[in-house]
Amino acid sequence: MRFKWICRTAALALLALGWGGCGGEAPGDVQGGKTGNTIRREELKSPPPPRKVELVWPTPNEAFWRGEPVEVFIQPTASGLVRSGLFGSVRSGGRQFHEGIDLLPLQRDRKGEALDPVRAAMAGVVRRASRKAGASSFGRYVVLEHTEESPSVYTLYAHLEEVAAGVVEGKTLAAGEALGKMGRSAGGYTIPKDRAHLHFEIGLRVTDRFQAWYSKRGFGSVNEHGLWNGMNLMGVDPLPFFAKARDGGLSSLDELFLAMPVAVLARVARPEEPDFIRRYPTLLINKDEPVVNRIGWEIAFDASGVPIRWRSLDAAPLAGWKRGEVRIMETNTELLAQNRGRELVKKGKNGPVPGDDLKTVLEQLFGG
Repeated sequence: MRFKWICRTAALALLALGWGGCGGEAPGDVQGGKTGNTIRREELKSPPPPRKVELVWPTPNEAFWRGEPVEVFIQPTASGLVRSGLFGSVRSGGRQFHEGIDLLPLQRDRKGEALDPVRAAMAGVVRRASRKAGASSFGRYVVLEHTEESPSVYTLYAHLEEVAAGVVEGKTLAAGEALGKMGRSAGGYTIPKDRAHLHFEIGLRVTDRFQAWYSKRGFGSVNEHGLWNGMNLMGVDPLPFFAKARDGGLSSLDELFLAMPVAVLARVARPEEPDFIRRYPTLLINKDEPVVNRIGWEIAFDASGVPIRWRSLDAAPLAGWKRGEVRIMETNTELLAQNRGRELVKKGKNGPVPGDDLKTVLEQLFGG
């Protein structure tokens, strides 16, 4: 009896080191309760918990996490309408599009200036740290690219009073790391101190060939911001991302993009692969069924014109099409009516055709 106790104790110790026990089990195996039932040691390990996206609210205001109403954290425009600080066609009676959310300050100094620190919403790489307030309507702003996420979205933090000294392009920052201080900097207009805020965006970058498109359009000014110019960044509503995180279910950004409702479905007879697809490969929904002789694309756009899902097409669906031809296949009129600040489609002789904003996105994606 004493021998069995010693053997059992020794066996447990040996098993902990990855060795067999007294009964002659093979190293790395553990005998199951039934005769002849051998379970590999690897099978006994618990599966790793699903990865969670670490998403941090970019200001100290925790009202959203507590489920409080939007007026507790959203800064409205001079209209006083809270919705004017939200994402979408929320300004000028729905005719003006706002590509992010405006977050109000909790702290002010004696002069009434905002004091709230601004922090990174996710771990990411600093791609743009613009300290020249007058160079952009964003004022002083920072853009991070979140290369560890899929898709590798950007986040943008605008109207800063100051950008933190350590925030330099190319530096990797942790989620929650300081970016600067909330303010009211802007280029070409003035934000009064009582409406100081953080303009915050989450979205996708349209093209690596932005400078060529910018030069072709002849804006008459130098592009000081490279690929991270606001005209090359397309935001989506940030609040669903935070809502998913608040509910404990944000394990992948892809899930959110794949669940976004489609406002316009278009087909484009262009065989070349835009760099957008190489940058965001998970948005290509038939990537596991490669099209050998691709001659075009089917692209799903959300209500603000972001290309959220792609499908490569061979000759059959585009038979008889001219190269470069674009056709609108489906529209969601309800979604489009809710976002009148973007012209994605307009009436043509034979049905809907691309509107000016959709044409612009397609020009950027395919190079004209």
